[in-house]
Amino acid sequence: MIPQEMEKRIVRYGELQPCKTAFIDAHTPGSNQKENFTIIGGGVSESPDQHVHISLSHGFNIGAAGQPPHCRNSLHNHRTAEVFYVLKGRWRFFWGRWGDAGEVVLEEGDIFNIPTNIFRGFENIGTDYGMIMAILGGDDAGGGVIWAPQVIEDAKDHGLVLGENGKLYDTKKGEELPEGVGPMPVLSEEELAKVDEPSPAEVVGGYVRRYLDMVALAGKAPVTVIGEEGLIRDKPGFEVDFITRASAPEARHSHQRPAVLMPVTGHWRVEWDGGSATLAPGDTMSMPEGLAHSAAPSMTGEAAMYRVIATGEAAGATWKS
Repeated sequence: MIPQEMEKRIVRYGELQPCKTAFIDAHTPGSNQKENFTIIGGGVSESPDQHVHISLSHGFNIGAAGQPPHCRNSLHNHRTAEVFYVLKGRWRFFWGRWGDAGEVVLEEGDIFNIPTNIFRGFENIGTDYGMIMAILGGDDAGGGVIWAPQVIEDAKDHGLVLGENGKLYDTKKGEELPEGVGPMPVLSEEELAKVDEPSPAEVVGGYVRRYLDMVALAGKAPVTVIGEEGLIRDKPGFEVDFITRASAPEARHSHQRPAVLMPVTGHWRVEWDGGSATLAPGDTMSMPEGLAHSAAPSMTGEAAMYRVIATGEAAGATWKS
């Protein structure tokens, strides 16, 4: 494949285009400085202002959230996988109906496969602007976001109304729900009772893996972090591998389904018949199915990346092995 065509499948960190009005809490104090990025796929944004960098179908979505210190993402739920790894900063993830059922702090490189059917939120608790990268299950990312009722109520006080069509309307700009479109209904008490509130031990032990632990495990072969036989046992419609300098495959190889390369540390040189490219932390590269390629660190020093590969399985609830 010619370099010009492959360049269209690379999204550079410095070229990411944010949306500051992506979700219903965009005006709510404490959450109103969030930046949302849709890198691959349609994402779950509720705003028409969201820019999509690569719209090709992969079987999963790649996105990101950028937030200044003390900015948080409000409590929400998903029907398919939501996986985060920390690219920059220090982040607190919390969960539960009111966000007080448990929490975990993640550092750069750590990864969290958040179980479905729990309300979750996250906050940048570092001292600088932080960035977390996201993998969402399915091409339609589970049909959108399910907000905790208090988030929807708080948003109304600040001018944002979410329609039952999944679109946002800003009453401060004179926008109204279209004729025939009602507001998004909040979950009933019966529905809320069905939402899980797992213990911190269950969540952290089962669904969080630390960067330094994975570096130690990645000897001469990539480590499957999320997968049927992964460190985190789940079948979300994709697998996530962790690759270091020592475990990067030397021979060119290909995949039967689309794959995405996401460097965490170091610079990586990706080569394929007809071209090459160098990726830096925060860059995202989509590899076409069947294209033989190799990826190896291009400089000395620490180097690690995550690789996401579609499995063809239907995206859905967290798999219980």
